[in-house]
Amino acid sequence: MKRLALLAVVLTSACATTPPTNVHQPMSARPSPRMESSVTNGAIYQAAYSRPLFEDRRARFVGDTITIKITESTTASAKSNNKVDKSNAQKASVSTLAGLPGKGLLGVDLGATSSTAFSGKGEAANNNVFTGNITVTVIDVMPNGNLLVSGEKQLAIGQEQEFVRVSGVINPSFVDFSNSIESSKVADARIEYKSAGQVSEGQIMGWMARFFLNVLPF
Repeated sequence: MKRLALLAVVLTSACATTPPTNVHQPMSARPSPRMESSVTNGAIYQAAYSRPLFEDRRARFVGDTITIKITESTTASAKSNNKVDKSNAQKASVSTLAGLPGKGLLGVDLGATSSTAFSGKGEAANNNVFTGNITVTVIDVMPNGNLLVSGEKQLAIGQEQEFVRVSGVINPSFVDFSNSIESSKVADARIEYKSAGQVSEGQIMGWMARFFLNVLPF
């Protein structure tokens, strides 16, 4: 009974595992503490949380957040058509052998024909659309001022868990005044939409079926 209970716990934990990811790690970062001024804070002014008078609220430090508008739409198609025809015809005949041996070959006709034909067609198409908004965290500031961001959004619907993950490098000059940027302007962008649960597991081929699929030659 103990072994069965342990097996059930292992299977349950396996079903609840988070799907792997390729986005930049870590997916969140705490802001670095700012140096407090030696001047005594006033009733309203707080030195630790101050910003310059003409500074906007766009992300620029580790731990700041920024909204990425996912507007990915890709369309790719390929089409090819090949056709090869080849034919040969040969004919030989013996009409006269006057004064020569081998008169038994008179009237013999020889003919040979051959033909080769090849036709091949191929067509492929791929359409993907991914839209949405996600707020990510600045996890590193590069020497040139670019921001390395990463973030994740989890949605639990019944027994299913949906994971939206985004990471990439942002040029601060592309960020608008609402502190948001389109995903098309994110360099080295890694955008994922994955799920974990019974529905997603039902779409995955079992390990034994994958084994025989790779081993069997037919």
